[in-house]
Amino acid sequence: MYARDHALIATPIGPMKIEGDACSVLRVTIGAEGPPAMGATAPVRAAAEQLLAYFAGDLKTFDLPLAPVTSPRGRVLRDGLVALGYGETASYGELARRLQSGPRAIGQLCARNPLPVIILCHRVTAAGGALGSYSAGDGPATKQWLLDHEQRHR
Repeated sequence: MYARDHALIATPIGPMKIEGDACSVLRVTIGAEGPPAMGATAPVRAAAEQLLAYFAGDLKTFDLPLAPVTSPRGRVLRDGLVALGYGETASYGELARRLQSGPRAIGQLCARNPLPVIILCHRVTAAGGALGSYSAGDGPATKQWLLDHEQRHR
């Protein structure tokens, strides 16, 4: 097991703590506390830099080594979520149909997402385009901010 590293960056949706090791980014927490830090390992530093570029409107796609998903089905679902394009949204049901899954599975994937913003759960909405819930930051207010941000920088 590699030693854990972290970065703490200021963003428009609050301070973000990025945790990882020498191999991958493991977790992102919105609303973390502590002194600013950029991290020491390459994955954590890259995540901090890419998140800052995303919030500046300069990055539309993340390219980071992420913690592996433990099941093949979980990998398919996460990859399908990541495939939603910048500024694009899909309902839980629509994404479930695309991935031959159920809306509840998509909801659980989003609710348990350890990498908010990097794994783009904010792009998944309720039926009919309603905002729906969001498990990171300040919940739906954070989700709305992220969606608005992507529309402004599209």
